[in-house]
Amino acid sequence: MLLAAGGFTLSSASAAFADGPVDLSREGRITDRVGALGDREPEVAQALARLADEHGLQLFVVYVRDFSGRHPQQWANQTALRNGFGADDALLAVATGARQYSYYVDAASPLTRQELAEVDTTAVAPALRQNDWAGAAIGAARGYGAVLSGQPVPTVAVTPGEADPGQGEGTGLAGGGWLFLLLIPAALALFAYALIRRKARRAEPGDGEDGWGGPAPDAATELDARARQALVQTDNAVRTSQEELGFAAAQFGEEATRPFTEAVETAKRELTAAFRLRQRLDDAYPEDEQTRLQMIQDILTRCARANRVLDEKAEDFDRLRALERNAPQALAAAQTAADTAGGRLADARAASDAMRERYAASATAPIVTDVEQAGSRLDFAQDSLRQARHAVHSGDNGAAAIRVRAAEAAVAQADRLIDAVDRRARELADAADALPGALTETNADLAEAHGLLQGARELPTAALQGRIARAETVASEVREAVETGRYDPIDALRRVEEADAGLDEALMGAQESEQGARRAGALLERAMLSARASIGAAVDYVVTHRGAVGSEARTRLAEAQRRLEQAETLSRRDVTGNPHQALTEAQQADVLAQDALLLAQEDVEGFGTAMEPGAYAVGATGSGLAGAMLGGILLGGVFGGGYGPSPASFGGGATRGRMGGGYF
Repeated sequence: MLLAAGGFTLSSASAAFADGPVDLSREGRITDRVGALGDREPEVAQALARLADEHGLQLFVVYVRDFSGRHPQQWANQTALRNGFGADDALLAVATGARQYSYYVDAASPLTRQELAEVDTTAVAPALRQNDWAGAAIGAARGYGAVLSGQPVPTVAVTPGEADPGQGEGTGLAGGGWLFLLLIPAALALFAYALIRRKARRAEPGDGEDGWGGPAPDAATELDARARQALVQTDNAVRTSQEELGFAAAQFGEEATRPFTEAVETAKRELTAAFRLRQRLDDAYPEDEQTRLQMIQDILTRCARANRVLDEKAEDFDRLRALERNAPQALAAAQTAADTAGGRLADARAASDAMRERYAASATAPIVTDVEQAGSRLDFAQDSLRQARHAVHSGDNGAAAIRVRAAEAAVAQADRLIDAVDRRARELADAADALPGALTETNADLAEAHGLLQGARELPTAALQGRIARAETVASEVREAVETGRYDPIDALRRVEEADAGLDEALMGAQESEQGARRAGALLERAMLSARASIGAAVDYVVTHRGAVGSEARTRLAEAQRRLEQAETLSRRDVTGNPHQALTEAQQADVLAQDALLLAQEDVEGFGTAMEPGAYAVGATGSGLAGAMLGGILLGGVFGGGYGPSPASFGGGATRGRMGGGYF
């Protein structure tokens, strides 16, 4: 097998090096795995050194044959993360065989998006189109130096080169055949060692097992990181597919989109199961190493299935929508949707201002930036639609389709953000209406508890006394907050419900089960209100900030949703109902959703850095483009090669970035 692999692999050695993001050369700033630079490598090295000496910016260039099926920007991002890039580092990645490229800079880089795009258009892309591999790197180095000095970007003197350097390398002795000959004795030695080792293992069962039972520690860590990355990417794929499916259903009807709806539902079931496994891995009950590895592998398997079922439908979905052919009609529909959302924005701003004036800051915290973010998405949508109109008038329906798709996604997120403001207003009003009744019931429970204390001679009273004191304190604090004016009705209702639930638990031993069930049912209604509000806030935040949110927040959110579904099932008034257990599930759902929101907000605070492998975002959140990145509307980080970041579309990991981006 080793000899066969050697003969096959060495015949295409350069392709093997492009298998995934790479470790950059430790001997300089150039990593050339396909021999693209040839005798011009010293010239490139000199340009890179000059940029570092004069401006402190380290530009690394890497040439591979392809990006192993990854989106160009994703490949560049992962390579930068793998090599520990900082604010003073930049990367230009070129796949010569696939004719793709991308570049990476840190969010804190002195280079702006506009400067990067200018250097790309003037000095990098023209060289790559003529196969001037060295000229592209030199052009990038000189261009970055120019913009950092406040000078215009110099044009590059193109020297056309070989279209696919490295193709066919590795044949014959000069191209690597000598290495194949060396494999013969290595293979024989390895075979002999394996045979001896196998006999020794048979002769001594259970002895010498270290390192044989599973991946090495580093491999296990890498596998876990891959699983977290897979969860993020798959969650994004499912959410994007569901969003675009909504546009298709509105245009073509439910019957025409049924196969795609079924695909999304299948993918969601696989993803839900994967998140459940991740939650079990993260809980307080550790698994043994072998079980843990198997669960991680199961996560990867389920994510792969979810992506595959979406990828299999991507081509049919494109055929249904036919965005290129229907670009003018799709453009008109997207423009109408954007204008409608823009009209709602003023009402949302007024509602947000009214809530801030009436309630405490914590009450409006989940939606405090939603109006601003909705405006950012609509700015991006209108800009994309302007470019789409220009493309249609120029007869370029392909470019128009890309811009329309980006605009659709931006409008969908703007609508969600505006809906979140409206829903929060209703939730706060509902909680405020429910609070007086909750306080009245707590007073009744306190009176009953005091009566039990007076008549209790044989019952343990210490726990009951503690719960009484807690409930009295909470009720007093909530009443005071309500009377002073600005307060948080949802938090107040949650506190009263929790205190009353504790009191109820202490009273249960002294009550008939029927009465206990009635009390649990009354508490459950308020707990469900709080849980739904917390989950709604977390879902809206994750969906509209998914370009930066990592796997931990998504896992907690998925578990919160599962717990709420359990609570709803257990709350039924039939033989399957269990109000006490339903109350516990609803309370857990509330806590998990609050944790998910906090974790997601922490991720977004780091917007501009790599949150996890595969989840990247760049720039400040104020611009329309940055908002689109933050929302996961565009894939990748800063503008990559060619058309720039591509809009996410219906499909799994292999197809959702198929529109535009990264080619020369």
